Amino acid sequence: LAALDWLTSSDGGVWVLLMLLAVASSIWAMMFLARFVRNMVRRGLDKVLNLSQLLKSFIVTTVYWAVFVLGILIVLGLFGVNVTPLFAVFGGLSFILGFALQDTLGNLASGLMIMVLKPFDTGDYIYTAGTSGTVDAMSVVSTRIRTFDNQIIVVPNSKIWGDVITNVSASPERRVDLVFGIGYSDNTAEAIEILSSLVTAHELCLADPAPEIFVGELGDNSVNIFCRPWVKTDDYWTVFWDLTGQAKEQFDANGISIPFPQRDVHLIPTPQE
Repeated sequence: LAALDWLTSSDGGVWVLLMLLAVASSIWAMMFLARFVRNMVRRGLDKVLNLSQLLKSFIVTTVYWAVFVLGILIVLGLFGVNVTPLFAVFGGLSFILGFALQDTLGNLASGLMIMVLKPFDTGDYIYTAGTSGTVDAMSVVSTRIRTFDNQIIVVPNSKIWGDVITNVSASPERRVDLVFGIGYSDNTAEAIEILSSLVTAHELCLADPAPEIFVGELGDNSVNIFCRPWVKTDDYWTVFWDLTGQAKEQFDANGISIPFPQRDVHLIPTPQE
């Protein structure tokens, strides 16, 4: 009976319920405000052309959580909660975590450097830290890379920043480097002419910059012809595979051989006793 009276009293259960509703409403309002500010910041950053998508995403996420946490602290203050000790607790925790998470802080610093200096962005194909693939996403501590066979590799940012970064997608155009070996007895000029016609006929090969096709090396077993057409970066592998297959077919049709390493073995008989 006493419990029922407390639940129904204005300074008991009803007050607690109203306070819980007020706190829940305040949290929802802070989330709504944080999302509104996040959208406004995102629209403003979209107008800045020289910022990478990674840095924009980091700024937007940081603003969202900063507004949300600050709003919660303000709400607690309005409800009479003394938030000053919370700052002291946060300060002590940050000091302790600074020692415990040194590697994570190193990844954080590396992530910020990557975002500011922009060696790559989301959607770029990169080689770094012993792996390669398309950059799917990046946080302040790690980068998620998707390989050709759809594997997901998560690499700490400190590993990436401390290694050589090759951005394959940085330029809109890319040169395809192909090497075709033909026999020393074959007609070199004819082989070059066949490759030139294949490059000219391929719709994805660019006329400017002009392709280069020439004898580049006299190998141990073949005359190596270098074929170097220019393509759009997205068309690199399509052109690479197309020209490789077409060159093989045309060489076979015109009697041009593609030699393979051979070795002559001479047997010297030994006198029998």
